[in-house]
Amino acid sequence: MNAALLVNRRGAVATLQLNRPGLHNAFDAALIDTLTRALEALATDPDVRAVVLAGAGPSFSAGADLQWMRAMAGASQEENRQDALALARLMRTLDELPKPTLARVHGASFGGGVGLVACCDIAIAAEGARFGLTESRLGLLPAVISPYVVAAIGPRQARRWFATGEHFDAATALRIGLVHQVVAADALDAAVQAQLDLLGKAGPVAAASAKALVREVHAGAGDRDALDRANAGLIAALRASDEGREGLSAFLDKRPPRWTSGEAR
Repeated sequence: MNAALLVNRRGAVATLQLNRPGLHNAFDAALIDTLTRALEALATDPDVRAVVLAGAGPSFSAGADLQWMRAMAGASQEENRQDALALARLMRTLDELPKPTLARVHGASFGGGVGLVACCDIAIAAEGARFGLTESRLGLLPAVISPYVVAAIGPRQARRWFATGEHFDAATALRIGLVHQVVAADALDAAVQAQLDLLGKAGPVAAASAKALVREVHAGAGDRDALDRANAGLIAALRASDEGREGLSAFLDKRPPRWTSGEAR
């Protein structure tokens, strides 16, 4: 990967670190493309059990690069549409990645940076982290990231934060559901590792399938019969799988399942 994105592999965990610290990891078209391709490669890597998304320097991500936005302001409507579709592809790739994902959040997380946080399965923030869906201050809206942010914080909260563009702190992010945990800055890495340890104890297929199950349950909530059939099919497939059989056997035999030898660490 180029210098704007650092990829570190340690055991079964891949860490993707946005690496534009001088710009608070603001992204442009090149970084969006690079991050998307990195995620697509990890999606099919059987040795990767979990993915951590982090930022270098003082911030997680300040959203869009102002120079990039200035250039797009002079572009045509069609060029802007294609540019927005590239960001949409990134967000959807991260949201649907068939691996558990964790956002390690510190410093500023604004605009599209909030979108990245919302797309991750687990989000842990340092106490000093700051957030904001600030697009309305520019006469814009967080349209591309809205499906993921609204899914995280709900429509009632989204109405306020989308409209005002105001900043909010980590405690508020926790209260409204954007992040799952807030810890002291010096405890951030340990908190991330604790979640990785838990993921390492879960069945790899089960952990990777969890987000798909949640998405399908949410989408199918109006058709209860179809939802019951889909969920019955899923649990039947898992029970009959090698992983499901090993998990049950290990439980009955009072031993760790075989997959814990390759914990997500």
